[in-house]
Amino acid sequence: MMDDHATRCDVRPATRVNSPAGWQAWGMRRPFSLLAGVLLAGALTVSAVPAASAADGDGGFTIKDPRIKESSGLAASRRHPGVYWTHNDSGYGPQIYAVDGRTGETVATVTLSGIGEPRDVEAISIGPDDQIYVGDIGDNRGGTWPYVWIYRLPEPKELKDQTIRATQYVVKYEDGPRDAESMVVHPRTGRVYIIDKNEDGGHLYEGPAELSPSGTNIFRPIAPVDLWATDAALSPDGTRLAVRGYFGGILYDWNGGRIKRIGRLQVPLQAQGESLTYSADGSKLLYGSEGAGSSVVAYDAPGAGKKDGAPSSRDDGAGSGGSGADGSGGLGTGTLAAAVVAVVAVLGLGRLLRRRR
Repeated sequence: MMDDHATRCDVRPATRVNSPAGWQAWGMRRPFSLLAGVLLAGALTVSAVPAASAADGDGGFTIKDPRIKESSGLAASRRHPGVYWTHNDSGYGPQIYAVDGRTGETVATVTLSGIGEPRDVEAISIGPDDQIYVGDIGDNRGGTWPYVWIYRLPEPKELKDQTIRATQYVVKYEDGPRDAESMVVHPRTGRVYIIDKNEDGGHLYEGPAELSPSGTNIFRPIAPVDLWATDAALSPDGTRLAVRGYFGGILYDWNGGRIKRIGRLQVPLQAQGESLTYSADGSKLLYGSEGAGSSVVAYDAPGAGKKDGAPSSRDDGAGSGGSGADGSGGLGTGTLAAAVVAVVAVLGLGRLLRRRR
């Protein structure tokens, strides 16, 4: 998610895929958004994607607002059941959108005032007291921005188009600039955490106990995250951390921020999967993607009382099963296998995919 003024380039090192372990790591870290959109279009079309519009708005939906072309973050409203907040990526204005999970329609557009021009907004989360946090934390130029920003604003009591003044916080990392797309706010303490986006795995960074609007807020690494993370979400009770990538995910026990791995999450195959949230009641994990008219797919959350939502005890990648409003699953085993074959078939094309968003 480049700043519009930046030159797009690709400096990713090559990844060897010469063993099952190597393939698994590759699959969880490579985006291959173009490949998914072109070569795997058939798989996406015929697979049983959870249908939109559960009665409570938590069963998955399709974003219908043509203004939302690059949904890069997702957060379930606490104040308005069945409503989800999202935002565009870089190159758009300081707006966030409230989307009705029952219909996919935008029910409110909120413009943030009191902040500078957003640079690369990548994440959104809701903390205690119905405070919305927006993470302007992206840096696809390899960690060249000396600082990034977080914006905080109250969630509006009434869903209507309006302008709300936000507080802007300056953020720096203890070990230097980096790209990030994942930000969570602990639902009890209000402490903010960021996971950097690193092809070889990143780290969970912990912010100060309370963010300062007047000084620089230093975020410090406290735990490794074995994923090229594109988003993350804390469960409503603050006990579990779900992290997603393009082709996989990991569930962690929160453990006071000293996270402990529980198992793998199965994520839907999406064109450019970059958002994740728990439903407000914690029963679902909802996965979103960039692109106009993109779908948000709902899976049963691990530990939410459904057997097919439990992570594999062997941590072998057989994560949560999917279910939507109609009980249909996400990508089935056969479809996923076909997708893998399609990917392998084009590896010989070498540098086909050299555009990294």
